[in-house]
Amino acid sequence: MSAFHTGGCQCGAVRYRFTTLGKASICHCRMCQKAFGNYFAPLVEVEGFEWTRGARAVFASSNLSNRGFCRDCGTPLTLETGDVYEVAVGSLDDPAVARIDYHANIADRHEVTLRFHEIPEATPDRETDNEAWNARIVSHQHPDHDTDTWLERTS
Repeated sequence: MSAFHTGGCQCGAVRYRFTTLGKASICHCRMCQKAFGNYFAPLVEVEGFEWTRGARAVFASSNLSNRGFCRDCGTPLTLETGDVYEVAVGSLDDPAVARIDYHANIADRHEVTLRFHEIPEATPDRETDNEAWNARIVSHQHPDHDTDTWLERTS
């Protein structure tokens, strides 16, 4: 077993690793909603963090926090507040290692998140359509593990 947890962006231009997982949360604040383009942002605190490939772009989303992301593909990677690094759970090579501990900033929670369990799953015919679509896809996504090299994709 590796002493490091690893992750990175979708295109592979930016990679990172760290030694220790901390508390994981689902943040519902409006800034996280915008940064992730979603109803919430799953984040996990980490220690022993280092960038291993490429350089992240940074946006100062407030006077206290910076958000790291890939300039090439736009993947949200980090929330950096002082010495605290939080990693976007979806950017981990193995997102299952981050077990969510709590919801944060629930005052901004979108109402749909309260009824996810009520939303029906896709019908079998829709799943068949998805299977046909997926069979045509040629993924340019970086694999979920470190690589010595990775082809830069511009389109």
